[in-house]
Amino acid sequence: MEAARGRGLSGHQRAELWRRWKDGQSLSDIGRALDKPPASIFGWVRALGGIAPRIRCRSKHVLTMHEREEISRGICRDESVRCIAAGIRKAASTVSREIARNGGRAGYRATAADLRAWRTARRPKPCKLATQPRLQRLVAEKLQLDWSPQQIAGWLRRAFADDGAMQVSHETIYRTLFVQARGVLKKELLRHLRSRRLMRRAQNATTKGQPRGQIIDAVSIRERPPEIEDRAVPGHWEGDLLTGYKNSHIATVVERQTRFTKLVKVDGKDTTSVVSGLAREIRKLPAELRRTLTWDRGTEMAGHKSFSVATNVKVFFCDPSSPWQRGTNENTNGLLRQYFPKGTDLSHFTQRELNEVAKRLNQRPRKTLGFKCPAEELQALVALTD
Repeated sequence: MEAARGRGLSGHQRAELWRRWKDGQSLSDIGRALDKPPASIFGWVRALGGIAPRIRCRSKHVLTMHEREEISRGICRDESVRCIAAGIRKAASTVSREIARNGGRAGYRATAADLRAWRTARRPKPCKLATQPRLQRLVAEKLQLDWSPQQIAGWLRRAFADDGAMQVSHETIYRTLFVQARGVLKKELLRHLRSRRLMRRAQNATTKGQPRGQIIDAVSIRERPPEIEDRAVPGHWEGDLLTGYKNSHIATVVERQTRFTKLVKVDGKDTTSVVSGLAREIRKLPAELRRTLTWDRGTEMAGHKSFSVATNVKVFFCDPSSPWQRGTNENTNGLLRQYFPKGTDLSHFTQRELNEVAKRLNQRPRKTLGFKCPAEELQALVALTD
């Protein structure tokens, strides 16, 4: 397996992640910018319900790093607490407490003291719905009636005009629903939202310029030549994405006549990642084995035209919700679950490792081939065309 990318995200990377998320970038785009798998980005975003955390900042009343360094220097010069306090224009009691809670004069270190102060300053404020049980119950009841958070907030302002404790903003309701760590509103209430999303969508996210729900200039499977249907000619493939943990994927393609399978590492589910990955691997095949590809209606193949230009492989699309029209690929994906059980993070596998799994599958005898192996059948076809 190739060298693993660094685990976790630095503070700078987290800030960049949320900036890009609020700008409406896709998980795959963010992952490429931060050199992280899209599945990892999804995990970070999903954990907070798609809601960017508030940026922490220091109060102007607390000691700064510079002032703590002056305290440390004063201790080294053996100055009194009052002398040190006068030098940084703070009360002597403030300096005395600062030194006492950070190891005393013998153990005081400015950097350690500043880090400790930053950590201990975190005092999460409970949300209003957690402190007002009656308000919490009322909001939950209205959500169960399919009211939107905005409708609930507006109704509360009117119904309890003189009682601020019984009013809450729609943003607070959304945050409490999507950030389940708050533990106030049950996750099941999410299904009552019109969008039924599991996390908050970025305000600037847009699908403008992206084909949604349909693929431009898609050629239906019903226009596929009869020679493909009866498996009389090799070089016709079926494909789909195999999905794993945290929105990770690999592309699978299987040749209809020989059941020969290829696995393709993809960086994300976006059409750029899928099309480029497929084209890279399909171009390795002999020209006589590159004829057509049948795919489902997933928008990951919205860039099918560029794929056809790069590989000279024509793409056909199944009817919506008709997986049986790619029965060979569906059966193959079922066999692959032996190697990639549901819940497996597929982003960790390299192309070399995927090739090894495909090799093992292609060397297994198949009943439908008279217990010959897909690799054996494909090799025979290649030999005939040489």
